[in-house]
Amino acid sequence: MRVLVLLLALAFNWTAPAFADDVGAAQSVIQAQEQAFSRGDAAAAYSHAAPEIKQLFPEADIFMQMVQQTYAPVYRHKRFEFGEARAANGHIAQRVHIVDDNGEAWEAMYTLEQQGDGSLKITGCSLLKAGQAV
Repeated sequence: MRVLVLLLALAFNWTAPAFADDVGAAQSVIQAQEQAFSRGDAAAAYSHAAPEIKQLFPEADIFMQMVQQTYAPVYRHKRFEFGEARAANGHIAQRVHIVDDNGEAWEAMYTLEQQGDGSLKITGCSLLKAGQAV
């Protein structure tokens, strides 16, 4: 029994830092894009988008216009706080609690994927008013 407990403890300790590193890296990417939005820096914001997103929006200005129109609470807000995260096999889902400029609460779910060069890129963002069903 002690061996089993020890093995579980070791397994937890080996996986927990990797999870924390993955989530920390994902949060850094999301935060860098959020800060680029706040500066109006389309090129910097676009640089954090995954190739699939760049295929849909082939230029940084087109991407920025889409974000402004479709993701206004992500683009401009009063509060932007990280919530629960999940990571597995190079994929990360990160929940973000947002309060928009009008004081309305939103929930964003960012997805990120590790690229061939090891970097993380944002593959999507789902946005719902807080309390709405998925």
